[in-house]
Amino acid sequence: MSVEVALKILDPRLREGRYALPAYATEGSAGLDLRAMPEQDTWLKAGETLLCPTGIAVYLRDPNLCATVLPRSGLGFKHGIVLGNLTGLIDSDYQGPLMVPLWNRSNTDYLIPVGERIAQMVIVPIVRASFKVVEDFEKSPRSEGGFGSTGRT
Repeated sequence: MSVEVALKILDPRLREGRYALPAYATEGSAGLDLRAMPEQDTWLKAGETLLCPTGIAVYLRDPNLCATVLPRSGLGFKHGIVLGNLTGLIDSDYQGPLMVPLWNRSNTDYLIPVGERIAQMVIVPIVRASFKVVEDFEKSPRSEGGFGSTGRT
């Protein structure tokens, strides 16, 4: 499935082609890479957070879609750089700048060069729920088993 998403370029360095726009790395990629577009290379000190611009804005328009912003596994595993809010959500009607909250959970300062791929954005369909108030639920195999009730293996 393919959808068209409006993308506004906010950073002139992207418009000039000095850095790539969001793109899928491979045909099998689920996420589009987002790049760090601060004014200059920026140090993210150990334990600190940074709201990093991506130089773009997106407008999904379709209320049956949203976008999630997820960390890049290599940055998290190798360098301890994850999203400060763990997962970002972009609603279909949001049109503002796309910012990525980065958190350096490691003990080592990390240099974020302009143009580095810092996160990935996945466009996903939305299912809108309507609630039906009930007195009791129909019994399920798990029912109210809680955390760990299905076992470990």
